[in-house]
Amino acid sequence: MSSPDISGILDQSKELDRLRKDQEDILLEINKMHKKLQSTPEVVEKPGDNSLSRLKMLYIQAKELSESEVAVSSQLLNQLDALIPSAPPGQQRRRMGEGNDQKKKRMKADPDVAARVTQEDADKDEWFIVKVIHFDRETREFEVLDEEPGEDEEPAGQRKYKLPMSHIIPFPKRNDPSTAQDFPPGKHVLAVYPGTTALYKATVVNTRKRKTDDYVLEFDDDEEDGSLPQRHVPFHKVVTLPENHRQ
Repeated sequence: MSSPDISGILDQSKELDRLRKDQEDILLEINKMHKKLQSTPEVVEKPGDNSLSRLKMLYIQAKELSESEVAVSSQLLNQLDALIPSAPPGQQRRRMGEGNDQKKKRMKADPDVAARVTQEDADKDEWFIVKVIHFDRETREFEVLDEEPGEDEEPAGQRKYKLPMSHIIPFPKRNDPSTAQDFPPGKHVLAVYPGTTALYKATVVNTRKRKTDDYVLEFDDDEEDGSLPQRHVPFHKVVTLPENHRQ
């Protein structure tokens, strides 16, 4: 993915949420002070009263938080402008490899982000590789494009989804292995099934010697001839398994 990456956008969005929460708290304090002064204006004439000084400090804090919000919002806009593609995306299909038929339905080239396209009340979670095409600042939702849905899916062709930030997981950078977590043997992860655009729960089989080495994984529900085959998956197609994952 081009720089800046989606993980940076998510971090900035969290910072924006924090700033807005802090502003709400400050505004509540300001309103309390105003009500106090309106109901008992004589209090400011009492020796030792610091109501006006306190109110002034609250306004200064509110101003600083507002300026920080503008700065973070501007950075987010620049990041999103750099992320959203300027031309209609297109990817060439690759030939499917051997493996479980259910998992072979979906295939495409290099990933952008992992997205959960199912709703909160769905029986199971479905995670696909998608491309981010827009971020709505008002709703805090990403609009993403599933460029190559499976042949058995209707309607045929590319699909768009509007998803909250909690449904998005950035992939490690292919050219920067330091961005990838080092999962130990036995760890459950979410990984792209080889030759597809779908992500499934899998278990790490052995320790990698180098950061750039593939993971050797056993995917759940991938049984062949009574056993789970071990499949090699590039490090940049493996992410942390979300809590309460349903499969």
